[in-house]
Amino acid sequence: MLEQKSETGLPPSPASFTVRPMLSYLMRILRFAIAAAAVMPVALFAEEALRPQKVAAGVYAFIGDTGEISAANRGFVGNSGFIVGPSGVVVIDTGISYRQGRRMLAAIARITDKPVELVINTHAVQEFLFGNAAFEERGMPILAHRETTRLMKARCGHCLENLKPLLGAELEGTRLVTPQRQIDATTTIDAGGRRLQLIYPGWASTPGDLAVFDPDSGALFAGGLVCIDRIPDIRDSDFEGWQRALKQLQEIKPARVVPGHGPVSGPEAISQTGAYLEALDRVIKSLYAESSSLMEAVEKAVLPAYRDWPMYATTHRQNALHRYLQLELQDLGGDPRSTALPER
Repeated sequence: MLEQKSETGLPPSPASFTVRPMLSYLMRILRFAIAAAAVMPVALFAEEALRPQKVAAGVYAFIGDTGEISAANRGFVGNSGFIVGPSGVVVIDTGISYRQGRRMLAAIARITDKPVELVINTHAVQEFLFGNAAFEERGMPILAHRETTRLMKARCGHCLENLKPLLGAELEGTRLVTPQRQIDATTTIDAGGRRLQLIYPGWASTPGDLAVFDPDSGALFAGGLVCIDRIPDIRDSDFEGWQRALKQLQEIKPARVVPGHGPVSGPEAISQTGAYLEALDRVIKSLYAESSSLMEAVEKAVLPAYRDWPMYATTHRQNALHRYLQLELQDLGGDPRSTALPER
């Protein structure tokens, strides 16, 4: 046992000689760590922040922001998720970047140690598919409708270039990876030991929309077909086909719905998207019948019931423009969906 003595007039004891340099060393490490944390990219911390929401037994969703793609939200504006079966995991959509895909994989690993057996891209929109690279590098197969793959090849490379000035370092490692597997029609698959229905309602919000239904839990991943409390984008749509598709989804009577954008909801929320489409259609057809010009229609197509939804100020105006052009093309005998026709 060490005897305690006054330090007055005595040289430092071996214990005090050892502790002070050690404390100084530890303080230097701490200061370095704090300084490093201050300059470390926010994205490096984001993996810990990504937490899946449990939707049903073995079913999880990653719920993104409902606003515009921005540096602040790192482009995390589209929902994705995964289903854990007896033998493996099925992932539905992969986010906007390689880093987002990596964050998803890390979050899945915190839920289960089962392997990812399949990745499904529900439609060809940028916030749902650029995470593919993180899964492809681990040899995980990716599946989509054939028309989704065609549209990705036709224009997603250009989309990625447009995202780079906006998202910067978040897109490090991001590249276009198209699905290796394609389907052409509604089908039932066995993946991860779970039986899933891949529903292709025909051209709806995009040419190759898929919805993923898990009969065991009643959970429906609706992809681009359903937006809840957010303005949907009609740019690539078959307008009437989308309305038919929504009725088809309602007939399934899912217990829970994971939309492409917005919160997880009950089946009654599917009608929100249809109600907006119908309101948009009514106002634009009325303006078109009055011989309003394109820009007049865009300015006058006000829908007060949806004014508080995210993206109203931007996407709703674009929708008014696209719906007017669709009607005009139809009158001229053209295909109103022609702006979204992929290269053949």
